[in-house]
Amino acid sequence: MSQPSPRGWSLAVATHPAADIAAMPRDLQRGVVNFLSALAIEAGSAIEAGKRPPGTALDDVGLRYSIVVFGEPVVCEFIVVPGSREVRLTTLVWLH
Repeated sequence: MSQPSPRGWSLAVATHPAADIAAMPRDLQRGVVNFLSALAIEAGSAIEAGKRPPGTALDDVGLRYSIVVFGEPVVCEFIVVPGSREVRLTTLVWLH
């Protein structure tokens, strides 16, 4: 498990999504990693402001979300863990 960043939120990627990202063509991989990095920052900022993170809520508690990587054939599911200041990528579907 990753350690929370003292200045912001961290992104933890589960084994299967990490393998999918590693298998992507370099340009797609770079775009997805940049998107996910920005997602962690944006989701963390939203949570700290008392708002919902980007994406579609998948539960009634407000911890699990789904989001499409803009302009790419990739859909992600993530959870937010406010106590650890962490966004955890649990599922990634690459439509190729």
